[in-house]
Amino acid sequence: MKLEKTHILPTADSPDVLLDPDGIIKIKGRGMVVNRTRIPDQIMNWLDAYLIMPAETTYVIIAFEYLNSFSTKILTATLLKISQVWNQGKNLVIRWYYEEDDDDILERGEYISEAYNIPIEFIITDDLDGC
Repeated sequence: MKLEKTHILPTADSPDVLLDPDGIIKIKGRGMVVNRTRIPDQIMNWLDAYLIMPAETTYVIIAFEYLNSFSTKILTATLLKISQVWNQGKNLVIRWYYEEDDDDILERGEYISEAYNIPIEFIITDDLDGC
């Protein structure tokens, strides 16, 4: 069974999520979720299926305009799961886009990178929509 491309549309408090079996994962928008929803389960289930046969290189694009602590927890769990591609000898490229004056978003990404030993490339942008 072929894994399908999945697009989870954004809401006022949850990000736009694109899960492409060709090795592209994009998470962008607003992470303001304050309680458990079905979206993290949907993402984790897709990643479980993806990890059975991941692409040679997986690209993860992260571009948040706002990220609260609960959404950070979900994002961290997502990155930890997708980092399992390394166990299969595959490549993982994580690009974390942030606006120049948004120290909070940058610091959250740096914390995740350092605390969980996940290499993340931090990229300043003036247009998160273009990521």
